[in-house]
Amino acid sequence: MMENSIAVPSAETEALSKAAKDHSIVFCIGCSERVTSGPGRGTLYNTQLTFGADGQLLNKHRKVMPTMAERIWWGQGDGNSLHAVETAAGRIGALICWEHWMPLTRAALHATSEDVHVAAWPRVTEMNLLASRHYAAEGRCFVIAVGALLRRRDLALADSSVLPEDPDALLLDGGTTIIGPDGKILVGPVMDEETLVMAELDFTRIAEESLALDVTGHYSRPDIFQLTVNGNNPLQPS
Repeated sequence: MMENSIAVPSAETEALSKAAKDHSIVFCIGCSERVTSGPGRGTLYNTQLTFGADGQLLNKHRKVMPTMAERIWWGQGDGNSLHAVETAAGRIGALICWEHWMPLTRAALHATSEDVHVAAWPRVTEMNLLASRHYAAEGRCFVIAVGALLRRRDLALADSSVLPEDPDALLLDGGTTIIGPDGKILVGPVMDEETLVMAELDFTRIAEESLALDVTGHYSRPDIFQLTVNGNNPLQPS
């Protein structure tokens, strides 16, 4: 894990920033982040980076709760990244894997008015697609559910007896899907191939769907419910 991790900022993030600016694109990318100095030195985080079309790093989201065995190597993130960011492609938010099963984490992101949500998964299984479609319908936003492709040859393990011998065998088979704010699938799931998954998004659909359900509007019932997010956790390095 340490060998495949990066610091933020670093030469790697500078290269990503340059790519965003050179091509005037907005993108969100996952990484294993390494803290190189100060509090928490040596800690690894499961992190999403969101870059704007001008090359700025707009958000660095660390997974707030590593799942099961992930706790062995990844630290716990904090609340200061649980928000959407304004970009040339709309307001973009992102969560990682099982964060989509955490009701209050979802609520925190919904409250920041996402237009597009990036749901990062190892692979988009049936249950992960269910969570992504639920997120879209609940949050009234478009969701890009991203699944990775991982081949046998990409892993170097001490004991590989449980894995296929074929170096081209897929251990993670993708499943990337684009979902509308009503929870309906627009494109995908795309399985077993490395390709670009594209759709034109009509943001007026967000307002249309919000007429029926608006979890941060009338349906939030602030006279009954209140959500407080601690966005300044001094125990976690920045």
